Order: sequence, then C-alpha cells, then structure tokens
Amino acid sequence: MTDRPRILVVDDDPQITRVLSTVLTGEGYSVKTAADALTARAIVVDWKPDLVLTDLCMPHMNGIELCRRIRIISQVPIIVLSVKSAEPSKVEALDAGADDYVTKPFGIDELLARIRAALRGRRTEEDDLEPLEIGDFRIDLASRRVYSRGRAVHLTPKEFDLFVYLARRPNRVIEHRQLLEAVWGDLAEEHPEYLRVFMAQLRKKLEPDPSAPRHLATEPWVGYRFNPSA
Repeated sequence: MTDRPRILVVDDDPQITRVLSTVLTGEGYSVKTAADALTARAIVVDWKPDLVLTDLCMPHMNGIELCRRIRIISQVPIIVLSVKSAEPSKVEALDAGADDYVTKPFGIDELLARIRAALRGRRTEEDDLEPLEIGDFRIDLASRRVYSRGRAVHLTPKEFDLFVYLARRPNRVIEHRQLLEAVWGDLAEEHPEYLRVFMAQLRKKLEPDPSAPRHLATEPWVGYRFNPSA
C-alpha cells in the first residue's frame, strides 16, 4: 500500500509516457500509463487515480471523449496535454470536463506546478472547513460537496473551488485576474477562457435559469459577482 498521490498518464506516444512516468515517479508520485482512452477509463475505474494527464489526439477515442466519459464516473482532476494551442481546442476540452490545459511542448517545472495546484484543490481559507450556508446554498467544505435548495449538485474540482471563492465573498465584484490566480494560480493569468467556460458550467448546475443567471452575475469587462439572495 502507498499513500503517494496516484497519477494516470494517457498518451499514445511511448516516449512521452516514459519521460512523464520517470519524472513523476522521481517527484514521489505513483504512476500508471495508458496508450489509449479505453484502457485509461478502465484504469480510472479500477485504480481510482488522484489526477489524470491526457493527450487529445489518440486512436479510437480522443481525449475530449475520454474527459466526458471520466466525468460520468469520477470527479478526478484532469489536465489535458496537447499540441493544439488555439482557444477553441481549450474551450472544447474544458467543456468536456478538463480542469486545466497545457500546450505541448511544455516545461516540466510548469507541468509539476499545475499538478500540485490541481492535487491540493487550491482551497481558499483552507483551515476553515466549517459548512458554509448562504442563501439557497449549503457548501460542505470538508467533503467538497454543494447543495442547492437541498439538492446535491455534482461539481468538478475546479468548479467547486471557483464557486467557494465567490461564495466566501458575496455581493462583491471579483475581477477576472483575481479569480484566475485564486483558482488556477499565476500560470493561468493568460487564459481568460477558463473563467468563461467554468462560469457557464456553474450556471447550468446552480441557476434555475442559466440563460438569465440570478446568483452568478457577470460584471462586463470586470469580473463576476455572487448574489446569494437573488
């Protein structure tokens, strides 16, 4: 048995999986690899990794579909690794359930920083795990669960972190840059699409009418505001 964090690396390039496995093992992680998405999904079910690193372009099933299938069965953090740097590719991956997106070629130090951020969940006010009850919502910080009007809402790790950060600062406009730094760290400052995608996902899950949000308001050109009693 081991208490080391478990990371699943999914890529059909054996050189990449070999290098990442060596680096991550050296950093103290327990690592398994998969050369295709179907094998990866089976490993997620049986091994229950703490984090998944996946490529986008793979045979039989691509990384986007793998993200979708993992999200059906698990809320494990997912970081996509891809040569595709265009914003539409990033948005598609985030929409499918990814928590972060790293463009190849990447620096190992940057990747390790993103892995650490994903694994620790970037909780705000980490020492205060008392349940937070505000408006129609109850947030169980210890179990990382959200309830809306008594109904459990399943959020991904980054959706949860983003909602908690806003909920702890009700009725205040939080600037885009502040939210990015708080939830994804300094490395995400140049990715405003993260907020756009994740706020849309939160609205689908938490708003009575996502097309006319009452609780998660946009302040044009500035940021977002959480209105608990809207």
